[in-house]
Amino acid sequence: MEHLKRPFYMSIGLILSGIGIAGAFLPVLPSTIFFIGAAYFFARSSPRLEAWLLTHPLFGPPVVAWQDHGAIPRKAKYLAFAGMALGFVSFLYFVQPGLWLLVVVFLFFAASALYVGTRPDGPTPNPSSDL
Repeated sequence: MEHLKRPFYMSIGLILSGIGIAGAFLPVLPSTIFFIGAAYFFARSSPRLEAWLLTHPLFGPPVVAWQDHGAIPRKAKYLAFAGMALGFVSFLYFVQPGLWLLVVVFLFFAASALYVGTRPDGPTPNPSSDL
């Protein structure tokens, strides 16, 4: 089974990259989370594909920021908040949920927004490097 692990991981990385590329063009589908997942699987299957993703001028910087600092750039946070708001309003309009489902979905969106909002915007400056 061990010999199947590398091709399996590469396949998952390619699928996640494809979804991420689609997400770059579709307003309601995020892309960065799929590229973060792809980088994880490429790191375990293809150093060449991992390097391509991490050095890509558009897709690489947010993945590197997440890997190195657990950071989500401010602009990405605003886009995530807008997407969550749009998703929640769409849910209300199309589903017209009962109270319990409304509360559960609201709590999910609120917890997601809280998580995104509490991530750093980028690397924290090192005060000793200014000396």
